[in-house]
Amino acid sequence: MQYNASTPAEYLEQLEDDWRKEKVLQIREMIKNHDPELVEGIEYKMLSYGDGSRSVFHLNAQRAHVGLYVGNLDKIEGSSELLADFDTGKGCIRIKNKNDLTESALDTFISNTITFWRAGGDTDC
Repeated sequence: MQYNASTPAEYLEQLEDDWRKEKVLQIREMIKNHDPELVEGIEYKMLSYGDGSRSVFHLNAQRAHVGLYVGNLDKIEGSSELLADFDTGKGCIRIKNKNDLTESALDTFISNTITFWRAGGDTDC
């Protein structure tokens, strides 16, 4: 789904108050906890997180899942094991209602991705 928002606050206001908003808020908190200096913005009509010149994550509520877009997941060491509980594509993690984020390794994956990216690693496809 696409949201016509120009700020993260507008984006969050437009989300329906359901499980998808809850997951977006949880993932958003994980990202911010691991790197409070990341700039939260809007790119491609979804939330983005980066340094102002390039983004490491995009986050969006879709109809049947919440998408966390990273680029090429295989560039992050251990991604297959860390994301075993999720439906993934080449650069997308599809978080569904059934996924318990507190019991998953998504937090570790986010931390590893930020570390890789901050060290100059390129996660692009």
